[in-house]
Amino acid sequence: MDMFSGGDQAKQRVTEPLSLERTTELRNKFFSDPKNELAQNVCTRFDPFEVAISRKRADSSLHVYNIKVESEGKPVTNQENSGRCWLFAALNVMRLPFCKKYGIEEFEFSQRVGNAPVIPLVLRVSMGDGDRFPSGDPYLFFWDKIERSHYWLNTIVATAKQGEQLDGRLVNFLLRDPINDGGQWDMIVNLVNKYGVIPKKCFPESFSSRKSLHMNALIKTKLREFAKELRDLVAKNASDADIQATIDKQIAVIYHIVATCLGTPPEKFTFEYYNKDKVYNSLGSLTPKEFYDNHVRPLFNVDDKVCLVSDPRESNPFGQLFTLQCLGNVVGGRQTAYNNQPIETLMHGTYIGWDDDDESSSSYLHTKFHDSKPSVIWRAAMNGVVKDSIAGGEAVWFGCEVSKRFERKNGLEDLDAHDYRLVFNTEVQIGLQKADRLLYGDSCMTHAMVFTAVGTDEKGNPTKFRVENSYSDKEYDKGYLLLTEPWFREFVFEVVVDKKYVPEQVLGVFKQEPKMLPAWDPMGTLACPLCSKE
Repeated sequence: MDMFSGGDQAKQRVTEPLSLERTTELRNKFFSDPKNELAQNVCTRFDPFEVAISRKRADSSLHVYNIKVESEGKPVTNQENSGRCWLFAALNVMRLPFCKKYGIEEFEFSQRVGNAPVIPLVLRVSMGDGDRFPSGDPYLFFWDKIERSHYWLNTIVATAKQGEQLDGRLVNFLLRDPINDGGQWDMIVNLVNKYGVIPKKCFPESFSSRKSLHMNALIKTKLREFAKELRDLVAKNASDADIQATIDKQIAVIYHIVATCLGTPPEKFTFEYYNKDKVYNSLGSLTPKEFYDNHVRPLFNVDDKVCLVSDPRESNPFGQLFTLQCLGNVVGGRQTAYNNQPIETLMHGTYIGWDDDDESSSSYLHTKFHDSKPSVIWRAAMNGVVKDSIAGGEAVWFGCEVSKRFERKNGLEDLDAHDYRLVFNTEVQIGLQKADRLLYGDSCMTHAMVFTAVGTDEKGNPTKFRVENSYSDKEYDKGYLLLTEPWFREFVFEVVVDKKYVPEQVLGVFKQEPKMLPAWDPMGTLACPLCSKE
């Protein structure tokens, strides 16, 4: 029975049913304003998001910046119909110092899709070679599928041993989406440290790396089948050895599916290339781990990068370390850790000082808009962590909610990119504060991209950012977006920078024991396939 139908439940109603008189009144009020009829005529023929685009705002948005990394990566990458943004963004950042060191003009760590043009780069691989530079990011993608499945199966065992019920919220959450394409920064660290990286040619794209939906469906159905088997073993008090033996058999099945769909990565390869001066060079024979340790890690060490987030919910104070239940990809690997800071720290480098009366205090001002403690002061760093990193020649990996106030045609992320109030007589997407959007399910991290430049005002404050996306160079400004400072405040949640750009007091937060957030918390949702273009 519906909670608003009859009987005692009818007493729970706080309003009367919607009357026909009221619907007539709504209709008459709508047509009383000719502008509404005009908006209706247009929106019934065209996409309402497109109709709401502000031409005036688009015309005033110039893709020009005064602080840039020395050179941007080529070619612009394309994740196609997959949720691999986190991997693409990480490898796009990583390739910049590598290309500079070895004098390579165009390079990808396993990323573009389709028929790539012939470029001055040749790779010799033990499994054979071709004369084109293929696309994709399937190498780390391959190992993430294997490791993520293994992690998930072990999580099922752990939750069963903890007495979590099959119909409980946690197990239900785990079973709803056992595996997807997305991920978090610390998961990248786990993969790179364990498996290394390879140039893309060594492990080219496949149908399922470009369009992962059906491969994921195969894996998901087997994982759910295996979950029942494992929970049954735990219920029968099976030994840890028997459970581990079962997981070993199960992961063999998953490996078979993934290898069949993506191919199998080479164990060793030789990297041959011409630099920008057309001089021949060769590295190898190397394993992917040796390639990373010897030639990439000295230039870009993933262990030196730190993840700062900005979660303004009152339940999650700034200056605290958080982690998420069941979010990971490698058993025994690095834990996902969020150092929660005000958005000013991420963007401007502004951070909260310690309590003047107690230097050991770690009480941070939660937000300068909602709290005021005279003994806690704001201290502005000379430059923000994003701005400092870019000025130092290092691009910045970041996570955001990409789709809100996103004018795709001109590549503009700005709060004024759309004028929804003009079309619908109401505000849309920013009617709630950032914290409330998280609480009410209207916002979360959905996509990872890369900052490569920043524009500042006369006082040096950031006003706009240049963003390298992974949707190919056919969109936006040859694949790049313009993201404004107000949009950053509302929809950027996470940045990853080298620790040398982070104030010591902020780095000190990583020494804390992290507070555990539930598995379904929105701060974990970059690990969802929401960024897929499909």
